[in-house]
Amino acid sequence: MQQVIFKDLGHKAYQETWDYQTELLQKAVDIKFDNRKNNSQTPTQNHFLFVEHPHVYTLGKSGDMSNLLLNEQQLKEKGITFFKINRGGDITYHGPGQIVGYPILDLENFFTDVHKYLRLLEETIILTIAEYGLKGTRSKGETGVWLDVGTPFARKICALGVRASRWITMHGFALNVNTNLGYFDHIIPCGIRGKAVTSMQVELGKELNIEEVKAKIKKHFCTLFEAEFV
Repeated sequence: MQQVIFKDLGHKAYQETWDYQTELLQKAVDIKFDNRKNNSQTPTQNHFLFVEHPHVYTLGKSGDMSNLLLNEQQLKEKGITFFKINRGGDITYHGPGQIVGYPILDLENFFTDVHKYLRLLEETIILTIAEYGLKGTRSKGETGVWLDVGTPFARKICALGVRASRWITMHGFALNVNTNLGYFDHIIPCGIRGKAVTSMQVELGKELNIEEVKAKIKKHFCTLFEAEFV
């Protein structure tokens, strides 16, 4: 079982969290560099962070600015921050009532396959929401977890976007639990037109205990990744 250092950051600003992720990734990169240079075998650490961000839009490195439908003044008036960041994917929203998970894993401790990594993150969420009677699935060519794929009612419940450097991951997933979906109206989520976004609260018609959902995510993550939290 691979050990993963778990930390729930609570409510934290996006920039501060991004800086923390970068710091953890860089530490692991430095260890790998030193190992090669000195022919040593110092182990790298794996981390898993939970966080809820204040209202923020983030645009991935391949994203299109036209998918943000507000100008700078409108963002300021609505109290929303905006960042261009170094993950894959297009634009998404983070905010209160959403569980954002950031695994900073050295995939060489698990498996060197980013595609498999993404599929296991999706499966973590699929298994989690299944415990609430929601059937999450994948949509071909559209990373994340969806409901009713292949119908006119397809809607995304969890967005994914990651970056890997020397097999070390950062960024991750955002599961809409009790999220105010109105904030998605000001963007074209993930750059995909004509498909809706949903939340567990909307689908189930009630507010969820977010700590309970977090516990289920942790359980399924550990099973799928053959890991244990410390």
